[in-house]
Amino acid sequence: MKILNLELKNYRNCKNLFLDLSSEKVLIIGKNAQGKTNILESIYFLSTLKSPRITTNVELINFNEEEVSVCANIIKSDTETDLSFSYNREKSRELKINKVKTTPKNFKSVLKTVLFSTNDLLLLRGNPSDRRDWLDRAISQIYPAYDERLSKYDKIRIQKNNCLKDYLKTGNLNETLLEVYNEQLAITGSNIIYLRIKFLKEIEKIAQEKHHTISNTEELKIKYENSFVDSEDDPEKIIEKFKIALVEKRQEELRRGQACVGPHRDDIIFYIDGNEATKFASQGQQRTVVLALKLSELDIITAKTGDEPILLLDDVLAELDDIRQNYLLKSIDSATQTIITSVDTVLFEDEFLDNVKIYNIESGNIK
Repeated sequence: MKILNLELKNYRNCKNLFLDLSSEKVLIIGKNAQGKTNILESIYFLSTLKSPRITTNVELINFNEEEVSVCANIIKSDTETDLSFSYNREKSRELKINKVKTTPKNFKSVLKTVLFSTNDLLLLRGNPSDRRDWLDRAISQIYPAYDERLSKYDKIRIQKNNCLKDYLKTGNLNETLLEVYNEQLAITGSNIIYLRIKFLKEIEKIAQEKHHTISNTEELKIKYENSFVDSEDDPEKIIEKFKIALVEKRQEELRRGQACVGPHRDDIIFYIDGNEATKFASQGQQRTVVLALKLSELDIITAKTGDEPILLLDDVLAELDDIRQNYLLKSIDSATQTIITSVDTVLFEDEFLDNVKIYNIESGNIK
């Protein structure tokens, strides 16, 4: 898989940008706040219809404009495909594949990417929500329908919360409605939990090898932290345990006026040689874990979909030491299209730069 070209109109500070990305390796050089990250974000957005940097799509639109558009030409399995996304301040969105309107599910099935940014280096030290977001985005690259399950779960959870808040205000509880919400949450939430655990088991095997190669001796373990589920449970068993947990937490939920059971409360815990990495690992050790995870994402997406995803490296090399820089660059398969942003070329060896197309960006314009 390769992205051949990218066109941005009113995408943040990139008001009118066209970029030839047909090379296997592309390096975009520029100072901070010039638009480097915006380019990588737009490519990632085309593959997921999400960005870790925004809460609403309106934030993508240039301050002085009414509409944003992102278009790209992709080659996949020897077939070229055009992707087009547009969005305006009236919150009207249009998705097209080869100029034909399509659904979000179909749109997200075309392009696969792995984004590795400086924010990811803080994954282990961040909040549980940061780790859940990473996990959910990774799973969505393999199972496009997973996003729909997350959305469905969140809608039911919000409805349940409203029901519980009404009880706190009025003292009257709609028992029948609450039971319906709990039943739906148990079914939908259990499916999410099962897929998360399944994915983590698969990525753990790959990440352990990569982590061991970088660290030489350390052993990486990944655990899905949930108060009532065992990692070996099947979907039906998870539903059963989910319902029991809902009964046990009933009084707490009534007292707090919010759902206290479900995948929205879970976390992912990383262990190095049996010690919890968030508490005991050095900064270098934590970055080794994240590096192993990101490279493992490449492998698992390729294995599951049959397509080599595009690797997007956003200013991460400057944050890694020489050992981890070299491992990252040498681990990139020659068949993996890699688009890198950096402040300058100092971090790259001449041999690497010989095969790289280099662009300079300033104020959202390519020089």
